[in-house]
Amino acid sequence: MNIQNIAKEVFEIQSQEIKNLSKFLDSNFDNAISSIINSKGKVIISGMGKSGIIGKKISATLASTGTPSFFLHPAEAYHGDLGMIESHDIVILISNSGETDEILKLIPFLKSQKNITISMSGKPNSSLSINTDFHLNISVKKEACPLQLAPTSSTTATLVMGDAIAITLMRLRDFKDENFAKFHPGGSLGRRLITTVDTLMKKDNLPICTQKTSIKDIIHKITDGKCGLVVVMKNKTIKGIITDGDIRRAMENNEKRFFTLKAKDILSKNPQTINQHKKLIEANKIMIKSKINSLIVVDKSDRLVGIIQMYDFSF
Repeated sequence: MNIQNIAKEVFEIQSQEIKNLSKFLDSNFDNAISSIINSKGKVIISGMGKSGIIGKKISATLASTGTPSFFLHPAEAYHGDLGMIESHDIVILISNSGETDEILKLIPFLKSQKNITISMSGKPNSSLSINTDFHLNISVKKEACPLQLAPTSSTTATLVMGDAIAITLMRLRDFKDENFAKFHPGGSLGRRLITTVDTLMKKDNLPICTQKTSIKDIIHKITDGKCGLVVVMKNKTIKGIITDGDIRRAMENNEKRFFTLKAKDILSKNPQTINQHKKLIEANKIMIKSKINSLIVVDKSDRLVGIIQMYDFSF
């Protein structure tokens, strides 16, 4: 039995079940999203077993993307933690069968407190779906488990539905990089989102030349500068840049007189720049959009103060 083929079969089964989820979207999804958007409370998620584990992840994703949320274990809720749920909170209850006893026991309290409830199950006619305000269908035809016992495709479908909720809310709220940074101050992602360009830019011994610099000296400056480019200056004004790519193109197009060329002959005018106080994430976006690996860093007077490169972001 081929090991990789087994893995590929799992991928194929689960990817097909995820594709099928879009067929189940209806007004329940729209109404659930609208309820969350208009709510002044939190989104509380509850589920038992594997559904609970997936619920914790969904709750974490919501909380980190602008929707206050926490996970509540149903058994603990029924033994005192129901006090954590306020009347203006929205509660998402997860049960693939829709008949999980610990989940169903929460419904009378939620109804008496008039909480808006959203269920996620694979059974549209289950006790859970019938007794909640909005039902999100996460049914799958086939689990990846060959015995059709271990939750595999069904838990993946649950997770993807949770992601669909979170991303829809993000886009409707116009959740931006700076908002994301607020909730992710630690780690490389957080540093990239809150660190400014001047913190990591190269600012000493910058590779610069004048418009009259010879091609030979330009090559040396690009090599010594280790930035893949040289900045062409006139007094304190940036006139353009010359990259190692510009050098190669100049060699191909001017083979016979290549070594007679000056900086002014091959420079690229109006290079991409970024202010030194901008965030690294903004520099990253500019480089990706422009398909470049380096940015000229300037101060408020557009004077050269440094160079930032793509690899500077790999914390």
